[in-house]
Amino acid sequence: MLIVALLNLAYFGVEFAVALAIGSVSLFADSVDFLEDTSVNLLIFFALAWSARSRARAGMGMAFILLVPALAFVWTAWGKVINPIPPEAFALSLTGLGALIVNLCCAYLLAAYRHHSGSLTRAAFLSARNDAFANVAIITAGLVTAFLWASAWPDVIIGLGIALINLDAAREVWEAAREEHNAAA
Repeated sequence: MLIVALLNLAYFGVEFAVALAIGSVSLFADSVDFLEDTSVNLLIFFALAWSARSRARAGMGMAFILLVPALAFVWTAWGKVINPIPPEAFALSLTGLGALIVNLCCAYLLAAYRHHSGSLTRAAFLSARNDAFANVAIITAGLVTAFLWASAWPDVIIGLGIALINLDAAREVWEAAREEHNAAA
């Protein structure tokens, strides 16, 4: 968990800097997602030693943390709608590829533990897995922007997709944590 948290924190810095430099909604939302993943994995690292009931409560809190990238998307998407300049396509795809590599490494490290400790490790694995899907979409947005449609909309649409994925993961983690909380009670 600690290695995964550090990998996420490191790539947050990379992706955030590139997102600001090229004006990308999807990279900004994904960079906030990397920061959220750092928080989630650090919380899990410490919470694994807690009681079942406390871990269930942490899982419910984690469901709310998973909503942060969706809020970041809304904030950056509004700015992009007002000023619809497309991001630099090559930098978008290349940064998305780097994020994909980091998230695949994290998903690989977490896969063995996804069924242990209930909602906590499930949240970490789902987050890394969903992020890998989002990164493929970011790469695609860059390619579409470069070769098919020089517009801000591919980036905005992918940012929306990232937000929706996080909303679904938050719902799934909340439900698992509620079940664990009820079982522990």
